[in-house]
Amino acid sequence: MTNFIYWLGDVFNAFFNVFEKLGNVPNYFFIVVGFLGLFYWLNMQKKFNKKAQEQNTLR
Repeated sequence: MTNFIYWLGDVFNAFFNVFEKLGNVPNYFFIVVGFLGLFYWLNMQKKFNKKAQEQNTLR
């Protein structure tokens, strides 16, 4: 059981060392993806509101 715990710790250590070497690149990537998703969602919401207004179902 102890060997498994040490192995798991080594796996996590190796995994997070990759992020340490990448620096802020993952942070910038997730920020950009988040904003792209936000703009996509807002565009879809605009289309839904326009369609609802045309059908007179907008509250």
